[in-house]
Amino acid sequence: MPASSEFVKLCRSQVAIAVSLGAKFSAVYLTQELVEGSEAKLVPIAVYPETSAESEENQGLRLQSPESSTVKPAPRLLAPPILPVEESTVGAIAPEPLPGNERSSHQCQGPENVWQQRRQIVTPLIHEGAVMGLLVSGRQDRPWNEREEAQIQQIAHTLALACILDQRSQWMQQELGTSRQIQAQVYDTMHNLLHQFKSPLTALRTFGKLLARRLVPEDKNRNVAFSIVRESDRLQELLGQFDGTVDTGEAHLKLRSGTSEKAMSNVESIRHSPLSLSPATNLKESCFVTEVLKPLLTSAEAIASERHLKLVADVEADLPPVGANDRALREVLSNLIDNALKYTPAGRQIYIKVRYQPADGDRAGYSQLPAIAVAVSDTGSGIPPQDLEHLFERHYRGEKAQTEIPGTGLGLAIARDLVRQMQGEIEVFSPLNPEWLPSAADPLLYPTDRGTTFVVWLQVNK
Repeated sequence: MPASSEFVKLCRSQVAIAVSLGAKFSAVYLTQELVEGSEAKLVPIAVYPETSAESEENQGLRLQSPESSTVKPAPRLLAPPILPVEESTVGAIAPEPLPGNERSSHQCQGPENVWQQRRQIVTPLIHEGAVMGLLVSGRQDRPWNEREEAQIQQIAHTLALACILDQRSQWMQQELGTSRQIQAQVYDTMHNLLHQFKSPLTALRTFGKLLARRLVPEDKNRNVAFSIVRESDRLQELLGQFDGTVDTGEAHLKLRSGTSEKAMSNVESIRHSPLSLSPATNLKESCFVTEVLKPLLTSAEAIASERHLKLVADVEADLPPVGANDRALREVLSNLIDNALKYTPAGRQIYIKVRYQPADGDRAGYSQLPAIAVAVSDTGSGIPPQDLEHLFERHYRGEKAQTEIPGTGLGLAIARDLVRQMQGEIEVFSPLNPEWLPSAADPLLYPTDRGTTFVVWLQVNK
C-alpha cells in the first residue's frame, strides 16, 4: 500500500529532527514487497535536501533479501560517493540488525572506510524481524558520536512503528470500504425482497377477510378466518418494523460516509420501535394479559389440533392490568407458545397457566410487589443442563441445532430483552415445573423428568 499523507508528514518531521542533529542530508526509504530470493526496490518517502532523491547515485536503489545475499548494500548518498556496492562493502548492513552502532565482521576496517562509515548512518526500519525500509543520514564535516547515533536509531524505531500503524490503518480502511459495499448490496436486496413480500401478504389478508364474511357466526372455522386476518396484520406490522430497520441501517451507513446529515434523525427513529422500548415508556403503558393472550390461544389451538397436540389453558378471571406494552407482550408470549408447539411431540400436551401473585407472595424479587405470572410448559425432551446457561443468547440453539426442528436461536433472546424492557422477569425450568401446570392437567400425559416451563413475571400496574 502507498504511504498515506499523514505518514509522509511524519517522515518529514523525523527527517527534520535528523537535520537538527547536524545531518547535511537525510532520507527515509520504504521497501516495496520483498519477495523471497529477489531484491526489493527502495522508494524515497522524505528526503532532505529534496534534490538528493533525483541524483544519479540514488537511481536503482535496491535492498537485497536475506536469502539472496549475506550483505545488504546501503544506499549511496555521499558526495563524493562511496565506492559502488559491487566493488566494496563500505556502508553495508549486517544480515541481522545489531544494537547501537556496532560494526559487522563483513565490513572493511580500514581507517578511511571507518571514517566514511562514521559520517553516514544507515539504519534499517525493523518491526518484528521485518525490514520495511531505511533511514539514511550523513554529513562530511565530522563523524557522529554515540549520543547522536542513538537519537538517529530512536527516529528509525519511531518510523518503523508508524509505518506498521499506517499500513494497518489503510488495510482497515479498505476492509471497511468493502464491508460498506457489501452492506449496501444487502440493503438493496432486502428492499427488493420486502417489496415482493408485500403483495402476497396483502392478498392473504384480503382472502382472510373474505372468508370471515362468508362464514356464519356459528361456524367454528370463523375463528380460523379471523386468525388469518389477525396474523396478517401482525405480519404487516413486523414488516413495517423490518422495513424501518433496513432504512435506518442504510441511513446510518450514509451518515458514516458523510453523505447525509438528515440521516441522524432516521438512526434515532429505531428507538421508537415496539421491539425497542424504554423503561420510562413501559411504566406509563398498561394492558391486560388476558386480552393479549386470547387471540394467541385461538391460533395455538388450531395449530395444536393440526399437529395432534392438546392445549390446556388455565387463566384466572378478573386479572388486573400490568405495566407492559401490548405489542411487545404479544411478541413475548407468541415466541414462548410457538416454541412449545414446535418442541412437543405429537400426542402430548401443552400447558398455559396465568395467575396473580399478591404483594405478600413468597417469590424473591416480587415479594414486595403484586405481579402476574404467565407460564408456558411443553412436554418435549427438555433442555440439557449445559444449554440452560446459554439459552437466552442470540443465535444459540445448543443441542436443538442437531435436530431437524427449524429455528434461528433468536426467539428467546428477543423475549428476554422485551420482558426486561418492561421491567419484568423471565425464568425457565427444565424438566417442567409441576407447580405451573393447570389443575386440569393429566399427570399421565406429561413426563416428570422432561419438558420445559417458561414463566414470565410482570408487575401489576397501580
